[in-house]
Amino acid sequence: MFYGTSVWDPWLIVAQIVCLQCLYYLTLGIFLAILVGTRVSRMSLVYFFDYATVTASTVTGWCVIAAFILTSLAGAGLLLYLIERAKKCLDFSATLYIVHLFICIVYGGWPSSITWWVVNITGLAVMALLGEYLCIRRELLEIPITRYRSRSVSEEKAKEDSDEGIPLYSVDNMA
Repeated sequence: MFYGTSVWDPWLIVAQIVCLQCLYYLTLGIFLAILVGTRVSRMSLVYFFDYATVTASTVTGWCVIAAFILTSLAGAGLLLYLIERAKKCLDFSATLYIVHLFICIVYGGWPSSITWWVVNITGLAVMALLGEYLCIRRELLEIPITRYRSRSVSEEKAKEDSDEGIPLYSVDNMA
């Protein structure tokens, strides 16, 4: 799709939101399994959605915090490949974290921990800003223009003529 065209495609937007949300939780699950799974006897959805596990008072809580921050860094890379536009990064990041807030409310109630809010707002800022930065860097790259044919017909004819000793004239040379 050309970047200049503005086509309203709600199915594409919904598909991008769902895909981004799923990949976010997959990435969070991988980081939680690595950082928290080695410390606890049993992993559960509590570490994903319960605000009480995001705490700075235990080592496991710090591992949960690290998993959320690392996931927001990886989320910036997801924005680069899924969204591809710098001006949309904040919208999709905010949508992801708002959906996450709603799921957390349904799972464990309103997050009353200040640590949970600091971690998630920091994650939102990191994901949106780094995603915008990466997308801007990609948007500013030069567009490579490749030739589809090795030589055009006129170039081949000119080479044949020069090989035979026929002088080449162009409009600029003729007097």
